[in-house]
Amino acid sequence: MNGCLALARTPNLRWLTERTAGRGTLITASTVHLTNDACFALLYPLLPFIAEDLELSYTQVGLLKATFSGASAALQIPAGALGMRYGEALVLLLGNIWVGLGLVLMALTGSYVLLLGAAVLGGIGGNAQHPLAASLVSKSVPRKQMATAMGTLNFSGDLGKLAGPFIAGIIATQYGWRAALGVVGLFTAITTAGLLARDRSDNAKRATEPKPLTSLDIGAVKKGFHYILLAGGLDNATRGAALTFIPFVLADKGFNAAAISALFGVIFAAGAAGKFACGWLSDRWGILTVIVVTELTTATALVAMVFAESWMTIPLAILFGFALNGTSSALNVAVAHFVPADKRARGYGTYFTAALVSSALAPLAYGMLGDIAGLVTVFMVMAVLTVAVIAVVLPIRQVLMRSDQV
Repeated sequence: MNGCLALARTPNLRWLTERTAGRGTLITASTVHLTNDACFALLYPLLPFIAEDLELSYTQVGLLKATFSGASAALQIPAGALGMRYGEALVLLLGNIWVGLGLVLMALTGSYVLLLGAAVLGGIGGNAQHPLAASLVSKSVPRKQMATAMGTLNFSGDLGKLAGPFIAGIIATQYGWRAALGVVGLFTAITTAGLLARDRSDNAKRATEPKPLTSLDIGAVKKGFHYILLAGGLDNATRGAALTFIPFVLADKGFNAAAISALFGVIFAAGAAGKFACGWLSDRWGILTVIVVTELTTATALVAMVFAESWMTIPLAILFGFALNGTSSALNVAVAHFVPADKRARGYGTYFTAALVSSALAPLAYGMLGDIAGLVTVFMVMAVLTVAVIAVVLPIRQVLMRSDQV
């Protein structure tokens, strides 16, 4: 028995334990991401059913969606701090159970005011998902496989965004919006409770940590995190604004509502593929290379969207969606290179909060610019600021390149 234990501790077999722990953490985090994003995305097709049942105005519908989404993003930094104190895996799983039960509570409400209150309560649980899942996955795999794992985590969320509205729409058509919320909410809570019962320990504790940073590296890392925050803010500003104003460009080209919806499906599908593929490519080409290529591609596609002929729209939509979302996988894993493992949950909370604020404010800023200078100017400025992300990450290229070699 002792001989077996000694053998398991040998360097030749240690990789197997690390790999198994990392895979289990990735599966758990990806399952949470899938169900969590499904819970928040399913509200879109249900809004007309809710509005008809409760006799809501468009303003009330907008407030309901904004309340649910806003509550899920306002407390990501405190959620990261809670994870650091009580265990990241525990807070992540309890938060997802909270979201599922929140949907059930929304299904049981009898008035608009109570529905808003339930949306706030349920949405709060969603704050744990992004910072804690990213932190856990970043610490559960060797550095050489981190970007691939983060890309897989991001891809699972996009699967949830596709599955949630589809399933909810089918249930609501047959049994009403309350049944849709209740079924998906219960499924989320029960599935996550199963994960909690199966995995009570934090797998990240068994992971391989990066080599210690030198004193010179520590100074670069502290400064580098601010560069990553700025890069993530600019990238998410482009995402939020571009998806808001592309429909107007397409309408000017003569596309009707059905065609625009179909093209957005193409963009989202390409984006899901981009998140996974660019994570995989970051482990092979390096984070910096992927950021440069995807941001240049995104900027080029933005300009081309405005001036290209209509027949080019579909290939441009594929290229744009792939590159736009692909950058996020590279930037997400870059955060791990600039935040110590024991502070990573809070670091990711800060990063995702900055990204959310940028994505929320950018459509307003670009909308004001569009009213003054027109839509073409909006897309030109957007393309320039997208390329600016490259300039932002260049000062930290040495740390990124050295990290890729660890």
